[in-house]
Amino acid sequence: MGESAVRIDGNTLRLPGGVAVRFIRTLRLPEKGTHPLPPGLGEFPVRRVADYADTVPETWRARGGVMLPVYLREAMWLSFGGTTEPAALQVGVGKVCAVSGKPWSDRLARKPQNYLVLPRQPWLDGINSGKGTVRQFVAVPLGLGATVEGQVTGEEVWGGVQLQSFALREPLLERWREEERRRTEQARAMPQYGGYGAAMPMAAPPAPGAVPAPAAAPARGVRRAAAAMGLGVGGSMRQEVYEDDRPLSDWSEAPAGRVFVHLVTPPEWRRITGEAPPPSPVDRAAYTRAGLPWFDYYDQDAEDLAPTETLEAVKPVGDWLGDDHEPWQAPTPGQVKPLKDAPGKPVQDGDW
Repeated sequence: MGESAVRIDGNTLRLPGGVAVRFIRTLRLPEKGTHPLPPGLGEFPVRRVADYADTVPETWRARGGVMLPVYLREAMWLSFGGTTEPAALQVGVGKVCAVSGKPWSDRLARKPQNYLVLPRQPWLDGINSGKGTVRQFVAVPLGLGATVEGQVTGEEVWGGVQLQSFALREPLLERWREEERRRTEQARAMPQYGGYGAAMPMAAPPAPGAVPAPAAAPARGVRRAAAAMGLGVGGSMRQEVYEDDRPLSDWSEAPAGRVFVHLVTPPEWRRITGEAPPPSPVDRAAYTRAGLPWFDYYDQDAEDLAPTETLEAVKPVGDWLGDDHEPWQAPTPGQVKPLKDAPGKPVQDGDW
């Protein structure tokens, strides 16, 4: 994969084909019950591994990619807002597909489907573990067996998150672009009546602001192994993973771009980058008591992708780390809001 394939724009990863991915901090759900979509609490800061070659572990240098800081048992979701063209996106957790539970592959597949369809899929909060539900992504250290990788493969080697994008085949993409151009022209030709004819933006989760990090030179010194982190699962929430309604042959056979996302503990983030990590996540009960929103998303025109037995069987991190003692206060019905009916330097890829 060429070095120009993936770039960082602020804290957004931009993969070829117009794919945009942000990693969003959020509230961790209880591991029992099924819940609405938790809110976004800001973006994780993302940095290129190549910019800290003197302080990252040797294996990270070999794999290339990017890194972000995450606390033990901190939850996250992936936002695809800003994706501009149709694309297929594979999401791996420790090189296990978060959609199918199958090993990481450089090819798209059906039965089971091993990718997301963008921009129809607006986000992904966890692994595809149930009918119309996912189990939340939760960070845990490697070595306990609590990650999805450890439970599915029996070993924990990779950790982190892997992303790989596929574009539509060129004739189909050109046809889609032409249709979009015509739709745009027709929309511009529609009469406007004062301020009321203007298109209203679709409701969306609160747009989280970037988590600023002070510019600082990385601490220099002897390189050592960082505390490796991966993703396990937490509570279940209502979220559909959409089935592709295109033939598999519509997509390119080879990926357009890929990136390895390393997860690092906050102390290691400070040592590697010289930057202060974001503060620890907000108390869940305090958020709910304040009356802040949760979300419910439903697309009546899309088909939910059935889960595989592999991902249904993944157990929450509490089975390894013990009960979650953080206080929980369920949102009231009025707090659940319905939704819908200049790139920087290229990210260096490596061997993984």
